[in-house]
Amino acid sequence: MSFLRLCSSRSSRPETLRELLLLPSGCHRCLQLRRHSVRSSELPWGFFRRNYSSIIPKKDVGKDQPCEKTRLLQVLEARMQQLQADNITEVKCTEVQFVNRINVTHDENQSSTNNLTFLPDQEFKKSLNLSTEAFVEEKIAKEQMGKKCHTEPVIPKTASAPRKWIEKLDKEKRNKTRRQLNIVKKIKESKESLQLSSTKSVTGAKTTEMGSKSTSKGNVAKAPVTHRARPSVMSNREAKSDALHDFSVEAILAEVENLDQQLINWEPSAKLLEDEEGNKYGDAQRNILSYVEACAFINDLDRAHQCVMFHHRILTRRKQLNIKIYSVLMQLWAKKGSLSQIGNLFSLVEEAGLKPNLGCYMAALECMGRMENCSPHVIERCFQQLKEDGFTIQDLFKNCVFHKDEREMIMKAIWAVDPEFQLQPEPEVEICQSPLVKHFYSKIEPIKYPKLHLCLEQLKERFDRQLSREQEDTISISSVEATKPITEKMKRMRNRVADLRAKWHKSLLQAFREFKFHLAGDRSCSWKMNLYPYLCLLDDKEYVDIMIQSIANIPPNGEALLTIAKELGNRIYNKYSIRKKIKNEMVDKIKQIYYAYIELLAKDTELNNFLPREHMVKVEKEMNLGLSLLSEDSPWPHFLIIDLGTHLVDLMVHEIKIPMNTQSPSHERKFIPVLYHMYSFRSNKQIGFIKPHPILTELLSQAAETTLIFDSCVMPMVCAPIPWTSPRFGAYILAPTKLMRCVEGALQHQLLLEKCKSSDLHPVLDSLTQLGNCAWKVNKPILDLIISIFNDKGSEKLEIPPPLSEAPHMPKYDPKADISPAAKSVLKKKIAWVRKRAAEMHSLRMDALYKLSIANHVRDDIFWFPHNMDFRGRTYPCPPYFNHLGSDVTRAVLLFAEGKPLGEHGLNWLKVHLVNLTGFKKKCSLKDRIDYADKVMDDILDSADNPLTGRKWWMNADEPWQTLACCKEIAHAIRSPDPSKYISYFPVHQDGSCNGLQHYAALGRDVIGAASVNLMPDEVPQDVYSAVAQQVEEFRKRNAEKGVKIAQILEGFINRKVVKQTVMTVVYGVTRFGGRLQIEKRLKEVEDFPKDHVWDASHYVVQAVFSSLTEMFTGTREIQDWLTQSARLISKSGSSVEWVTPLGLPIVQPYHRTRTTLLRSNLQNLNLQISHDATQRPDTVKQKNAFPPNFIHSLDSTHMMLTALYCYSAGVTFVSVHDCFWTHAFTVDVMNKVCREQFVALHSQPILQDLSKFLVNKYRYNIPADRKSKKLQDYQRMMELLSKELKIGEFDLEKVKESTYFFS
Repeated sequence: MSFLRLCSSRSSRPETLRELLLLPSGCHRCLQLRRHSVRSSELPWGFFRRNYSSIIPKKDVGKDQPCEKTRLLQVLEARMQQLQADNITEVKCTEVQFVNRINVTHDENQSSTNNLTFLPDQEFKKSLNLSTEAFVEEKIAKEQMGKKCHTEPVIPKTASAPRKWIEKLDKEKRNKTRRQLNIVKKIKESKESLQLSSTKSVTGAKTTEMGSKSTSKGNVAKAPVTHRARPSVMSNREAKSDALHDFSVEAILAEVENLDQQLINWEPSAKLLEDEEGNKYGDAQRNILSYVEACAFINDLDRAHQCVMFHHRILTRRKQLNIKIYSVLMQLWAKKGSLSQIGNLFSLVEEAGLKPNLGCYMAALECMGRMENCSPHVIERCFQQLKEDGFTIQDLFKNCVFHKDEREMIMKAIWAVDPEFQLQPEPEVEICQSPLVKHFYSKIEPIKYPKLHLCLEQLKERFDRQLSREQEDTISISSVEATKPITEKMKRMRNRVADLRAKWHKSLLQAFREFKFHLAGDRSCSWKMNLYPYLCLLDDKEYVDIMIQSIANIPPNGEALLTIAKELGNRIYNKYSIRKKIKNEMVDKIKQIYYAYIELLAKDTELNNFLPREHMVKVEKEMNLGLSLLSEDSPWPHFLIIDLGTHLVDLMVHEIKIPMNTQSPSHERKFIPVLYHMYSFRSNKQIGFIKPHPILTELLSQAAETTLIFDSCVMPMVCAPIPWTSPRFGAYILAPTKLMRCVEGALQHQLLLEKCKSSDLHPVLDSLTQLGNCAWKVNKPILDLIISIFNDKGSEKLEIPPPLSEAPHMPKYDPKADISPAAKSVLKKKIAWVRKRAAEMHSLRMDALYKLSIANHVRDDIFWFPHNMDFRGRTYPCPPYFNHLGSDVTRAVLLFAEGKPLGEHGLNWLKVHLVNLTGFKKKCSLKDRIDYADKVMDDILDSADNPLTGRKWWMNADEPWQTLACCKEIAHAIRSPDPSKYISYFPVHQDGSCNGLQHYAALGRDVIGAASVNLMPDEVPQDVYSAVAQQVEEFRKRNAEKGVKIAQILEGFINRKVVKQTVMTVVYGVTRFGGRLQIEKRLKEVEDFPKDHVWDASHYVVQAVFSSLTEMFTGTREIQDWLTQSARLISKSGSSVEWVTPLGLPIVQPYHRTRTTLLRSNLQNLNLQISHDATQRPDTVKQKNAFPPNFIHSLDSTHMMLTALYCYSAGVTFVSVHDCFWTHAFTVDVMNKVCREQFVALHSQPILQDLSKFLVNKYRYNIPADRKSKKLQDYQRMMELLSKELKIGEFDLEKVKESTYFFS
């Protein structure tokens, strides 16, 4: 039903909200006249209503009329078009009866088929009764209109254009309509043979014959609402005819109902880009929404209003507007107190065929609250229509986000009509019902959760520091790169660089302001969308600072224009998001709530019986006044970020210049650009590059500056992170952070999370909060040692990258020399290799510099890593440079901030951990590893005492720096008076044994596979890589005896190292082609292997590896094949693969066919390759290849999250690196117990059965339109495959609890 409507009561016809808003308060005489004018009408008011905007040019709409005629309803197309044109749904409900047996269409909130209407029962029967006089009149009118339809465009009466789903189902609808019309034709023929031979009957029969060819619209004036009465006296033949008629109606109803049910449940990929309100978030909608919000931020109301009106005027552009865009504009007018403008926007919302959301009513009530003399009658009518749209006043305060004094203004409006109104207390938060965490959340027994080792005042002081850092956006730190003693030349060069930057700043500032002034243009054309609002979000100097800071990040060999533009655009968006929260006065509210929240974490408080998320929500409810904590950050579309960044790069290229002779300032008259735009090739693709001039590179090198500037969001936090309470709030205080990281520009994951029931996400949110609440500190001795080697030309053996001065020199080339083409080719290849090597060394060096500099900056502090996850549920720390997911170097410098005594078994676990890091005793039992550590204790202590001057035993380990750190920890523990009481801060790791295969073996209950990956208890650990290598070697021996040449050549070369990578990745979907490349790489590393046989050997070995895995993991291959084929058929049907993890996390694969978007700029035209657009068809190859590994990754993340939750309830410090779990040496035994219990609990669930049921229910309605095509066969195969019951083995999961080497 339309938003602008009247009540169905005859005694009183309240006017629409728009009319009330435009009516002066107290003008009851005008209101009375309006009511009487409506009552005196002979026809219902709906026939006089205008369904198109007066500002829509008729010629623009008429162009779409022929297309619109082909996309109308399925059943009795002519009559339903007439009803839709007449707005028959807006006739009073008391005068129309609706069909109860069939829902030909459904409401806009239930489906995207919002262009359809309900058919009144009488009208439906009338459309089948082809012998009435009304039909004769309608038929004549239709024929007349049909003759003109190709020459005279007819202005449609509908308020909105057909939706996209109609276009996608066009073929299906035509086929359905054809079948239904055939049924109708049979009815007509039966009726014709049974009717009497009266004149009226003959006329009716002729009309029937003519009517079978007509599908055009009828005239509005000739559309009666009710039928004419049938003769009261009927013959027996007429009675039989009616019986046949009724039977045929039932058949049609049944078929149409079946079709309608399919339409209700059909969800194309585009549905992934819709929120709960039906708002579409394609690139066009996001672009307009971002533009309007940017205008709102800079208080440019006129520009925002003109933009919306420009798109609303033309029907084709109006489709790009969603209700959120209208509501943002309404909120802008509400700040101005313009109730009439809000009323006009409500009218536009109706014309667009949209339903107002809570944001619209929030804006109207806010505006009424800001008005001094707003009529209570107007407020009451607003409440009435709010209820008619299915909302309540309580919903406003529950679901809307308030800024500044918006809540107070709305309460003022409410109290004007209901002074005793009070907000109802919110119901208790629902508890997640997943059987995996039901016991965790039940809290049957009193639970005391662990606290931090800091007191309340310390936590408050840390919060203030973090808040100040985020408000400043950036932080400057000192580089660890050593410099030579400062010479006069260095001083002169640094002063020179400072002078140049000052000039660049001035030049860029002037050019930026001129560019902005040019974009501002003529205010009469403010409806045109451009970058102007985005250039006003920050202060002009801030844009210039961002540009100048980015110069230092460009490597000497240049960087892709796309990369630089993306970095600049993202930095502006992050600053804008922070400024937005500051402007909305959220800082004080967050501070107040955080101070109350940390009473749960402080060691000097008693409160400890709540989870962090629970306590945060509780505190927020208690302080539910004023503005909201949630922010409505609308992510900018990807092409907007690139477009904004490209324009800034263009300014940099043209405005930043440097004198040719930097050594002599007197020769500054000739300036040259600092940055150059050029083209280069990468993977046979020509891309634009921005390269700094060598003069600038040399100048910066001679200046040797030692200051690095980072955004605050890439640094570790100095206070405990904000707990995740929803998909939109958590982690950093002000910096925008996504709960689920995804491909740049993809939005379907966030929308999917927001559609979830909040309680279903509680386990995921709580586990991420628990991981982020782990406090860290720096291992100073190890850090100092690494920095010393870093500044001493590095060490490739110890994974410390050397400086560029150690890069290979460019070969000399004399153009005048006469060299052969072959020598010239070799020279070119060497030059290319030198350039590539230099670029790699620079990248590695800068990465290490950033990590070590950040670590050195926080060396005397305690810090935290807030966490989020990828679309599969795998968790990651938010700071990108320095974190525990890094390399061996960064892991070695990290310690837990809170220490625990080693206890009885802690020292032994340190020894086991040390041996694991060396990689020397992987096949030995735990006892043998402890004995080996005792045996080499002298080397361990020597490494701890003399790491660079001693025997250097630690340097031969697989993970040398972590090995050295563990050597020092063991040395301190042994030398302490009582090792069991030694306070250890050292994290001990427990790794899964080929974790992907462990999950596959558990899913298939595969006995042989379970034994190979240590799911079954054994005295020594099983090594699946060695087992596969042994089986491949036996296969090779048999073939060698048969005279196979390549098998004979491979003698002595089949080992664990050759097959390890392929075995490890085959579980994650690697193909035979990819596996062959992996093995080829390993064989090339073997010096003695003949290079001429590498290809044949790698092809032979990969075939043997796959055969061996099939024999060892029979259930695994069956499950993997089932997943692959299911994904292939699902994607071929037009849908992306979706599933839900056992913890309730929804997942959708973002692999779609690549769409190219052309972005024009002054520098070059950029072709943006977008592969995540959910409006495109799925990429079948990527969908099917990625489903098995992504599904297994979702299971290992579920296992990790369960372990994190139950370790938290047990008081155990826990962090993870995917399938590697970390804790104190004292609590390793407890963590191992929890880890095994949760693995068994996870795989005790019917995971594959639940997945099968979900997939069947999700994709059962992807029925192809043509029942005779190959697509129908694919559909039937898909349903059979999805419903297939996989056979499982007889492995007993309970044995995992007894397996020592499951995680070890």
